[in-house]
Amino acid sequence: MVEVRARRLAAAVLAAAAVLGAGTACGIADAREDSVAGKDALVIGVNGDQPGLGERRDDGSFTGFDIDVAKEIARRMRVPAAGVTFRRVTSATREKMLQDGDVDLVVASYSITPERKVKVSFAGPYYVAHQDILVRRSEARSIRNIDDLKGRRLCRVPGSVSFPRVHDEQGVAALPVETSGYADCLTGLTGGRLDAVSTDDLILAGLAAKASRGGLTLVNAPFTDEPYGVGIRKGDVDGCEAVNKAITRMYQDGTAPRLLDKWFRPAGLKATTTVPQFEGCV
Repeated sequence: MVEVRARRLAAAVLAAAAVLGAGTACGIADAREDSVAGKDALVIGVNGDQPGLGERRDDGSFTGFDIDVAKEIARRMRVPAAGVTFRRVTSATREKMLQDGDVDLVVASYSITPERKVKVSFAGPYYVAHQDILVRRSEARSIRNIDDLKGRRLCRVPGSVSFPRVHDEQGVAALPVETSGYADCLTGLTGGRLDAVSTDDLILAGLAAKASRGGLTLVNAPFTDEPYGVGIRKGDVDGCEAVNKAITRMYQDGTAPRLLDKWFRPAGLKATTTVPQFEGCV
């Protein structure tokens, strides 16, 4: 009788182990299926109002440094050009669109911050920008650094960390002027509604190039590091590692330096052309 019970117990243990093993295997398969690694089509979130980085043309297509970077990443992940779809995101919508699965990746001057890493994961960075200041040339002598923004009308874009970095972190009492995006900031600056725009130098260089006849100039007084990451669904380690490999190859074969030169040399920006230090895929 004892021997029969022992056999029954052993059989039950083996059955339970088989069920658990199958469940674990399914979990691994599901995780891999959910990863962007190995996909033959990608929806990539990009900006539509940042000249030089991500700008939407009248025909609905997108152009800029981030767009070229996104295309290169997709190509190196063996996604055909026909399988890449761009979808516009904003500073206020990026996290939610990743979380909801509306986009697979976000390549949109997306600075990696501890607060954002709680909600999404990041590959890269693919570039480390620095926050600086853009002003009209007529104001260049009176606005030479961040402290000179006190009492000045400064662009504030919803969802962007740029204004809080000046006002909250640096304690400079700039006057916020709400805008819908950086294209609106450019219009406000050239039209006299704003005194300055402060954000990442790549964005500012793109705006300055866009307004080549608008009399704008970079102050060249950087005060932060802004690592631009590729936003990815939280926990997609395989996808993150695949994107990091693509970024590394882009720098090693000269593609990234060529793109930086293409988009930002006309504005006089001296871009860094070495592989950035990656944050790690966790």
